[in-house]
Amino acid sequence: MTLIRIKICCISSLEEANLAIASGASAIGLVGRMPSGPGPIPDILIKEIASKIPPPVATFLLTSETTVDEIIKHHQRTNTSTIQIVDLLTEGTYSQLKSALPSVKIVQVIHVIDESSLKMAVEISDHVDALLLDSGNPNLKVKELGGTGRVHDWKLSRQIREKANCPVFLAGGLNPDNVRQAIEEVQPFAVDVCSGVRAGGKLDRKKLARFVEQVLSM
Repeated sequence: MTLIRIKICCISSLEEANLAIASGASAIGLVGRMPSGPGPIPDILIKEIASKIPPPVATFLLTSETTVDEIIKHHQRTNTSTIQIVDLLTEGTYSQLKSALPSVKIVQVIHVIDESSLKMAVEISDHVDALLLDSGNPNLKVKELGGTGRVHDWKLSRQIREKANCPVFLAGGLNPDNVRQAIEEVQPFAVDVCSGVRAGGKLDRKKLARFVEQVLSM
């Protein structure tokens, strides 16, 4: 099996970012304002952390904005190398976003709920640099857009990975005890973890080391 990349999300400080990178992460997630879920930090801190990350490591801005104009403004406040859109676009197109930010990678989150998620993912995969499969529910009154700690149906994720026209990141309830099975079932380009490597809200060195060990031993 090819090397699986690791993204550590919900980074809250430069110290956490450095720990994640030293442990083997090739990308870190920096969470902007969200309607719910763990990990949001101020845009000024996202910009500060992103500015100090060495170039081989990708910095992901998690944005809940849903219009191209507001996503662009959010990125201008943070200057990350990648934008992770955690909800669906309601105004504007991916082409407009890429034209405005040609050097920035665009990753669209797909919350894997049912067969409609598969259809949506395949359609969107033609227009973005990667998909990230998560376990939220944007249909709730208070939207869940990530960080739920729940596992979704990996069989659906496998179908998305097989049919998508771009790389696929797998997220949603991953931890050191289940990440090997998740990789075996889905065979994603990368795995993404937040709560599964934390204790008391902080990045846990031992959990992180065990998670990375499990991934790299595949």
